[in-house]
Amino acid sequence: MQQERREQREAVIRRIGQAKDGVSVIALDGRAAAGKSTLAAALAETLQAAVIHMDDFFLPPALRTPQRLDRPGGNIHYERFAEEVLPRLRGGQAFCYRRFDCRTMDYSGWAEVPAAPVLLVEGAYAHHPFFGRYADLTVFCDISPARQKQRILARNGREGWPAFRDRWIPLEEAYLAAFRIRERADLII
Repeated sequence: MQQERREQREAVIRRIGQAKDGVSVIALDGRAAAGKSTLAAALAETLQAAVIHMDDFFLPPALRTPQRLDRPGGNIHYERFAEEVLPRLRGGQAFCYRRFDCRTMDYSGWAEVPAAPVLLVEGAYAHHPFFGRYADLTVFCDISPARQKQRILARNGREGWPAFRDRWIPLEEAYLAAFRIRERADLII
């Protein structure tokens, strides 16, 4: 097991070193509460990377139609991510994108992405096929259902669990299955 982890770390380092245009892009996707944000924060500190959060791209209420939510990955505003972020990832310059706040269900200003040698795109739906293969390295963060529930309860409380159990986890699982996100990732942790 330790040999396998060492080989995975070495593969990550090699992939990061193969950046296009001097900027490496790492996309972290995975199940709810699997540690994507925690991993992104640790990598950002270690690699002096900037982080782009997919939570900033959840679908606004006006676009949440039954038809849209029936599509795997349809609850993310992938068109806006493709417009506001994808064209700027490789530019090597700072940029901004609109931030969507799930608590207020409205846009809440702008997120600033500083120029950095590594950009991390973290969150559920970061590997959505609508984006094409934009990242140098794709990482899937996995978690068992029991551990997932435990972490969600600790993070969101008992009152938050039903929304995850009944809505968000099923939507994520449909996306993961439809596009084989885990199977297509370069690295699974």
